[in-house]
Amino acid sequence: MVNLVLQKQAAGEHIVSLAIGEPSFNTPAEIVDVAYRAMQAGEVHYTSSYGTAEVRDAIRTKVSRKNRIEADVSNTIFLTTKLAVFAALVAVVRKSSEVLIPDPGYFYREPVILSGATPRYYGLNGDLSLDADLVGKQINERTRAVIINTPSNPTGRVYDKEELGRLYDVCRKRGVYIISDEAYEDLVYVKEHSSIGSLEDAPELVISLFSLSKSYAMTGWRAGYAVGSAEMVSRIAKFIEHTYTSYPPFIQKASAHALLNCDHVVEQFVQELASRKKLAEGRLESISGIEPYTAEGAFYLFPSYKPDVSSQELSKKILQEQGVALLPGIAFGPHGERRLRVSFSGPTESLTEGMDRLGAFFSGL
Repeated sequence: MVNLVLQKQAAGEHIVSLAIGEPSFNTPAEIVDVAYRAMQAGEVHYTSSYGTAEVRDAIRTKVSRKNRIEADVSNTIFLTTKLAVFAALVAVVRKSSEVLIPDPGYFYREPVILSGATPRYYGLNGDLSLDADLVGKQINERTRAVIINTPSNPTGRVYDKEELGRLYDVCRKRGVYIISDEAYEDLVYVKEHSSIGSLEDAPELVISLFSLSKSYAMTGWRAGYAVGSAEMVSRIAKFIEHTYTSYPPFIQKASAHALLNCDHVVEQFVQELASRKKLAEGRLESISGIEPYTAEGAFYLFPSYKPDVSSQELSKKILQEQGVALLPGIAFGPHGERRLRVSFSGPTESLTEGMDRLGAFFSGL
């Protein structure tokens, strides 16, 4: 799909992307200004592989306040969240380990394989919510970790605190780690986000992963962080030390400022995304051939469709005939088949045009 989009754009075609997983907002000026002033002040050298003392303390303060995770600075490390998924896996897996990943779910299969473990899918409920019993049935003696993602990409589901509690109990009894990807934690519309790491008196089994990309429109900054036991954080730091070395100090300075001072920015972004969500859901509901879908969090709809065709073939036809880019559900696991991922993170004008074209495509079937 990516290659097809690039080919069409290179040929001069106007492509409307409802596939991109990135907010259309620019990073707020006050965050940019903090980074600029830090560079001007000479904060351009190596830092600790764990991150600066300033950003680690900001992480500790933030997760205590917003996520109810009781952590010390020793439980924190600064790194981009996508790499944190891989680094956390490297920290926990052993030879012949298996890691459970959601189906449908984000692209965790590849980092699991790269870490040396074997990925195995666990199913979700019919409404794509979490079911601890379904996860528990997949756990065996080789299972080393379970990955969860809430709010979820691609489903837009926000997992209930009660179900997270049941999952924690299942994993605690079996000695299985939980890697909790909470990159979209602030983008919730109809529920409250709950962090499974808050169920521990002190970090033990849960490695919680967070991002500044979506909440503060900082996708290009590669800013994120992880919270876990001191042992796991130490293992992740060794991984960083011998690969990436450390993250730019001016980015860490700006990230600390965002975490401690920019809740107002998040609130503005969520209000705008909620408006786009309402538009996308309303337009999708009016298209014959696509089932209505409501997102609880993140900025994706993941509806099923009626035509008897694979999601990959359908998404290609929509791109070729209407110039609208969507992601096929099969990309997110076998149970994503016969679904499409529709992003409402882009500008309202693009969203409206994309929905017009999508409606024209299905009306012509």
